[in-house]
Amino acid sequence: MKTEKVDVLVIGAGPAGSVAAAIVNKYGLNVKMVEKLKFPRFVIGESLLPRSMDAFEDAGFLPALKAKGFQEKFGAKFVQGNKKGNKICDFNFSDQHTKGWNWTWQVPREDFDLLLAEENIKMGIPVEFETGVTDIQFNGSDSITTVVDKEGNQQQIEAKFIIDASGYGRVIPNLFKLDRPSDLPPRKTLFTHILDTKRNSYDEPNRIIIIDHAPGIWIWVIPFSNGYTSVGFVGKPDFFEKATGTPEEQLRQLIATENHIAERFENAEFRFEPRTIQSWSVTTEKFYGDGFVLTGNVTEFLDPVFSSGVTLAVSSSQLAAHLVGRQLAKGETIDWQKEYFETMMQGVDTFRTYVNAWYDGTLQTIFFAPTTTQSIKNQICSVLAGYVWDTDNPFVKKHSTAVAALAKVISYETVES
Repeated sequence: MKTEKVDVLVIGAGPAGSVAAAIVNKYGLNVKMVEKLKFPRFVIGESLLPRSMDAFEDAGFLPALKAKGFQEKFGAKFVQGNKKGNKICDFNFSDQHTKGWNWTWQVPREDFDLLLAEENIKMGIPVEFETGVTDIQFNGSDSITTVVDKEGNQQQIEAKFIIDASGYGRVIPNLFKLDRPSDLPPRKTLFTHILDTKRNSYDEPNRIIIIDHAPGIWIWVIPFSNGYTSVGFVGKPDFFEKATGTPEEQLRQLIATENHIAERFENAEFRFEPRTIQSWSVTTEKFYGDGFVLTGNVTEFLDPVFSSGVTLAVSSSQLAAHLVGRQLAKGETIDWQKEYFETMMQGVDTFRTYVNAWYDGTLQTIFFAPTTTQSIKNQICSVLAGYVWDTDNPFVKKHSTAVAALAKVISYETVES
């Protein structure tokens, strides 16, 4: 069996893997990527956050991304429709508390992910598509990974370090039984891309629209520059039982029940038959070990409501890649617990607070309050922009108490008025 030696093996060619490989490459290390699927391939996670731009800039991807002409995104709009008075809370990233990027993109992921992988290839980084990992053996200072290509040919890759950015594939957690259940309840989504011919008569395309449809049920509306708009319903699995027929018939029935989008997408063309993803929240008992680190969704995926997935993915890969570079290229001793795990959990836990607060109605109390102090709105805007490591922001540093306390004050003032 053929054996290849590299410094770093990156598993997965999505945004997390591409960012990791590009940054490791800058340290002069020999890096290789393997990807189980053929690109382009469909995946959701289409509305990015400004914080992810730091990682794309660090990896050297920004010129190519800007040239591609993806839909620019400048904010996020939350709407309560139907019988709730059509309340609106609009966040502009230019108003955020934290200094950083104030815009990003909304992207069809098949195009976006392929572009990043191709940029790695241009950098001289080998990327093998349709190549899956079947076994990993850790041998102290190195590892032996067995991979199989689409023709069934086996190969072994000897690496000093493995960065697992395999996303939903969860290669190392599956091989070594590291998965554990998330504490978030199971949810489901039904979604498609819709030809949005009436877009200019409705909301501006340069932001994601999140519609609070019913308690625990919300809708995403994400316009792309190609004329299509991604639309998806998210909620408890039993919510979808009221819709009948084919997946297309079910989604059209659901769209007709929400007055914010019913007329806009009535009889509109669907790009593909609506798809379903269910029970996506998952975590793992360890994020790193001797000779490996987990990045991206392979560590923990929370929920799509605040578009945190890609940001946590590329931010974790950016951090991990620099730590690997310092360890292998510079000979530094890395405290992986403190420098990686604790850092990443700061961001994950902050987003977790906001996800839980959305589903229990706490955030709606804040977002749709009659009046909101601008400084507070700016601080929350920073979280929604992905700056969940800025502990100078009280809604990051004290996220577990600050959100609940603010909602309590607003509820009290509303009753008093």
